[in-house]
Amino acid sequence: MNPVSQRLLSQQLICPQFATPREVVSWMGAIQAQDHKGMRWAVAMRTKKPSLKAFQKAFNAGEIVRFHLMRGTWQLVAAEDYWPFIELCSPKAIAVTKGWMASNRISISDEELFRIREILCRIVADKRSATKEDIVDGLASRDIRMDDHRLSYHLRMAEFAGVLCSGDLLPMRASYALSADKLPAPAQMDRDEALMLFTRKYFRHSQPATLEDFSWWSGLNLSDCKRGIALLGDWLHTEKWHGREFYLTDAARTRGFRKDRCILLPPYDEYLISYKSRDVVLSLEHRHHAHDQSGTFWPVILLGGQVAGNWTATKDNVIVNPFHQECSLNQESLKAEITRYLNYLSR
Repeated sequence: MNPVSQRLLSQQLICPQFATPREVVSWMGAIQAQDHKGMRWAVAMRTKKPSLKAFQKAFNAGEIVRFHLMRGTWQLVAAEDYWPFIELCSPKAIAVTKGWMASNRISISDEELFRIREILCRIVADKRSATKEDIVDGLASRDIRMDDHRLSYHLRMAEFAGVLCSGDLLPMRASYALSADKLPAPAQMDRDEALMLFTRKYFRHSQPATLEDFSWWSGLNLSDCKRGIALLGDWLHTEKWHGREFYLTDAARTRGFRKDRCILLPPYDEYLISYKSRDVVLSLEHRHHAHDQSGTFWPVILLGGQVAGNWTATKDNVIVNPFHQECSLNQESLKAEITRYLNYLSR
């Protein structure tokens, strides 16, 4: 087993199999969308011909949506996965968010929660796609004022309830739409069916991965994660690597890996976020180049699947800062990846 090459292939970072953003997001199950600009490249780079316009078209059409789902953070999911994943993940996400509220000494009664939610729906329905500023103005017109922290919790709870999701794609800000207007009506699916779908999509895009990886990524209870794996039966098998047990499928791809290939990963990319076992591709000595202790992730350069440098996008160029000698020497591959990124912006 070569977990580095298999993860690159499973995550569609090399030899991508899909043509559209919707196909990519559906394959991945969920894509971290913490960084408003980085999420676009995270999806586009996994398509055969990365295009910013194609991402925007899919986003605005509701083929992919952005909202708070797992671990109290932002994710992108495909339209067909929205309702089952909300039903599956929202109870744990709500519990986590209420814990944060308590630590910040913010208390929101059920009466306030439902009253404000109804008003949020009216404001968003009037605008079709409303920014946070639109919402603040709409609340103020009804003589309701609250600090940004409190409003953020109200918006997040409305997302967990399946009421609000992303509106149109804006350059630097989130917008909100009514989920019922933007997405098809939910299909009937029981919890085990949703858990099996969720688990299948995780291991399909992340293999090989451990139980601990799945638990970290999903934010679900360990018992749910074990049940999800059990529901898949012999679709998954295990292999040992460096004393740890990894799950993968018989269909795991193995061909297409090149050790000299450089890849520009956006911040919070699933190649790192999907795993607790990040040491497979990120050495301990270089961990501080990829993220800090508070969970902030930065753009990184991969060389042969290993984190080997950092990069920054300017208005019309890319600045690279390799910290691995081999990455510094591999100028041809770096230039090719920079060209791919710049082409994505213009395509």
